[in-house]
Amino acid sequence: MSFAIRQRQGRARSPLFLTLCCLPALSLTCIPLFYVLSRSAEIGWEGSVEEIFRRRTFDLLVNTLVLGCCVTAGAATVGTSVAWCVEKTELPARSLWRVIVSLPLAVPAFISSYAWSSFDASLQTMGGAIFILTLSTYPLVYLPVAAAFRGMDSTYEDVSRSLGKGPWETFFRASLPQVRPALGVGSLLVLTHMFAEFGALAFLRVQTFTTAIFDSFELEFDSRSAALQSLVLILLCLPAAYGEMRLRTGGRTVRSGKGVRRPDAFVRLGWRTVPVQLALAVLLVFALAVPMAILCYWLSVGLSAGNGLSDIDDAVYGSLSLAIPGAVIVVVLALPVVLLSSRHTGGVSRMADRLPYVIHGLPGLVVALALVFVSIHYASALYQTYAVLMAAYAILYLPLAQSALRSSIALVPSSLEELARGLGRGPLSAFMSITLPNILPGIGAGLALVALELMRELTSTLMLAPIGVTTLATEVWSHTNDTEYAAAAPFAAMLVVVSAVPTYVFTRRGTKGADIE
Repeated sequence: MSFAIRQRQGRARSPLFLTLCCLPALSLTCIPLFYVLSRSAEIGWEGSVEEIFRRRTFDLLVNTLVLGCCVTAGAATVGTSVAWCVEKTELPARSLWRVIVSLPLAVPAFISSYAWSSFDASLQTMGGAIFILTLSTYPLVYLPVAAAFRGMDSTYEDVSRSLGKGPWETFFRASLPQVRPALGVGSLLVLTHMFAEFGALAFLRVQTFTTAIFDSFELEFDSRSAALQSLVLILLCLPAAYGEMRLRTGGRTVRSGKGVRRPDAFVRLGWRTVPVQLALAVLLVFALAVPMAILCYWLSVGLSAGNGLSDIDDAVYGSLSLAIPGAVIVVVLALPVVLLSSRHTGGVSRMADRLPYVIHGLPGLVVALALVFVSIHYASALYQTYAVLMAAYAILYLPLAQSALRSSIALVPSSLEELARGLGRGPLSAFMSITLPNILPGIGAGLALVALELMRELTSTLMLAPIGVTTLATEVWSHTNDTEYAAAAPFAAMLVVVSAVPTYVFTRRGTKGADIE
């Protein structure tokens, strides 16, 4: 017999060595915070009050909140619904659906926005932005929720049905609570993505704090106003990060009975099989087929077709040469952070767990400005080098690596390492022989996910990349900024193709073993 309990784990205080290993990541994360606070302070109290309470700031706040909340709610609803249909029902060709419903993740949001807005200018509204960005971001919720559905114990659903509960009540009271942490992580990533999104909103002509920050810096050279607007974005991220932490740490559901988990009993769809498949197909048409068809159209039509095509090899090389080492650096920095926050308590542990998520809501432009400020004033030799760009990547994408690593580390009890140390192994030897082999799948997923995001990173790469270095994303931006949609199409198509590789690896890693039914 199995049953659910809620418990809080007793965790040890942070060891000194692990705390020291976290300092590089935490120090980097503090740089944009220091920059935003110091530049905002230069405006003074009266100037800050005047800036915050003016009409334009209120309009930006409304737009940012409406966009973030609507896209997050839409992505959570679509992602959870798709995950339930694929993982918990008798859906024909389940293995195929598992892969193809994840493929929209390979199409960057600003590429989808470029495709849709070049096809129909009437989508350049708040409603159009919510529609397009929901389609682009729902895989960020689908992937963790689908993994949670695959790992959950269906005994709770059986108990609910035996008590006379209907399918909806069983879903909301037995199934949904078990995937709540995964839903919280995915939703937080979507929300912070929306707070920081720039490229897609520039194409769709929707004004939020991020686009206003860019205008303040690019058009008015007013970095202090940009810093103050960034401070408002940080304040918006705080309740979101706190809510996600409550979902994740408020309690957990475990199985305590003897034996192994029995195979899942899938819900019979019956006559609903065809409508469900049609709904998934329509979703993929809007999320994937239409943007790709528009890209194919621009590949062959337009006065600028073929412009800059000779630069595509350099752009592909630039994207790969930045994304691969960048992903390795981000995952290496995230590993001690997740180990510390997952297994130990204390102020440093809590900061390591939460601060990167708060900073994740900052636009890449602000992170780039902070690093430019610090490198010019305190380390001029590093200005406009790969080191500064890699630091920006680490600040921006640490939470993605944390999310990918956390589930793997949670499956390896720290008592195993303690047992190895009791047998005479040192701390490092125990980690290398016990923990590291068991979390390699999580490390692989983190590398794939971060590499995917770095491949399409735009704003910090535009500002911090060494002179002469171009990527596929920067080439798309450069051509579309000059309204050369046809010239941008080959770079956009190649970016989708290159991004499809880590997307496939990440999806297959997540479903490994689940295809055996």
